[in-house]
Amino acid sequence: MCEKRAIFKHMTMEEKEYLKERCGGSWKLVLRYLLAGEACCRRENSQAIAGPGHSIAVTSSGAVYSFGSNSSGQLGHGTLEEEWRPRLIRSLQGIRIIQAAAGAGRTMLISDAGQVYAFGKDSFGEAEYGIQGSKVVTTPQMVESLKGIYVVQAAIGNFFTAVLSREGRVYTFSWGNETKLGHQTEPNDREPHLLLGPLENIPVVQIAAGYCYLLALACQPSGMSVYSVGCGLGGKLGHGTRTDERYPRLIEQFQTLNLQPMVVAAGAWHAAVVGRDGRVCTWGWGRYGCLGHGNEECESVPKVVDALSNVKAVHVATGDYTTFVVADTGDVYSFGCGESSSLGHSTGVDGQANRHINVLSPELVTSLKKINEKVVQISLTNSIYWNAHTFALTDSGKLYAFGAADKGQLGIELVGQENERGTPEHVDIDLS
Repeated sequence: MCEKRAIFKHMTMEEKEYLKERCGGSWKLVLRYLLAGEACCRRENSQAIAGPGHSIAVTSSGAVYSFGSNSSGQLGHGTLEEEWRPRLIRSLQGIRIIQAAAGAGRTMLISDAGQVYAFGKDSFGEAEYGIQGSKVVTTPQMVESLKGIYVVQAAIGNFFTAVLSREGRVYTFSWGNETKLGHQTEPNDREPHLLLGPLENIPVVQIAAGYCYLLALACQPSGMSVYSVGCGLGGKLGHGTRTDERYPRLIEQFQTLNLQPMVVAAGAWHAAVVGRDGRVCTWGWGRYGCLGHGNEECESVPKVVDALSNVKAVHVATGDYTTFVVADTGDVYSFGCGESSSLGHSTGVDGQANRHINVLSPELVTSLKKINEKVVQISLTNSIYWNAHTFALTDSGKLYAFGAADKGQLGIELVGQENERGTPEHVDIDLS
């Protein structure tokens, strides 16, 4: 059964044995590790990524479309021109992409051969450094420093980038020179550094990056667990404090809650997890109600969202003070900041009323209910970037978009002076 997994089948016997030892010494544990990674990262499936001002869509066959802002060449078409419709990145012909990540002015793509392609700002950090971004790359270029690492996922946070290897090892770039991750780097450092500490010997199946912090979903013989590292402002590391963590630290609250984490999401200032039993936990800075607990208070340890007690969640997505939850039925719930109409809660006859109101508790996104499609993935702008937009991907490969559209990031044409859409609009692209 392990051999049927695309990531596993191309490994040498020596690499397979090494993975078995990392997973706990049995092929059954290896299979659990592989399946856990597929469940939370949509590997080998279509996906859509709502970046800060630009968007990336990956088809199930591995073709990549991009659209939206292109000031740094982050669309990969060899130009700096905006695209208001999905456009195929033709230079990737013959390369099958299985995962994508989008940051401020930058895009990263992972191929089925474990190779990483990057374009846009010629750095691994974010624009906040100021000294970066003087050079731009307008077409996908292989990241040379990662050639010796078989990568399966990338996550772009503020000030840094992280990648996950096939064996479950985490590497970071450009975290800065204050030894915030157990290693000292310069802002424009292009060499990957292994994340030191407890996760050196524990396989990770998913990583999620937010504002100066990283979450890692780990797979151990005793079960699934979550580790966090980096900036602790707002309690977003989940340890009951607001202090920084230089090395990954286990979030112990999930054991107290008797919850097996299956999917993890890192927003700019808050985080969320979906458990095997369908429960949803959130923690961090609760501004605008993004934690879904009916208030705007911070939570420094994971707390179950009681308002979703009758919902079995399978997916969660977080952004800048915004959270979306997908149920096993395909229903979608959202809460938090209503800026840019990115929550999808337009009401009234004209669909305009209340579209910007903040939502303190989970509400069913009725506008997605009306499309009569089962939603399997939500992606929303995950950055300190107010012009947020949201994608909803259905099980049939259809893509719907709403929220900010000032740079063409929705992939649809606007009318007159429109700069956003409050209700989901079908994007003319088949991801199946």
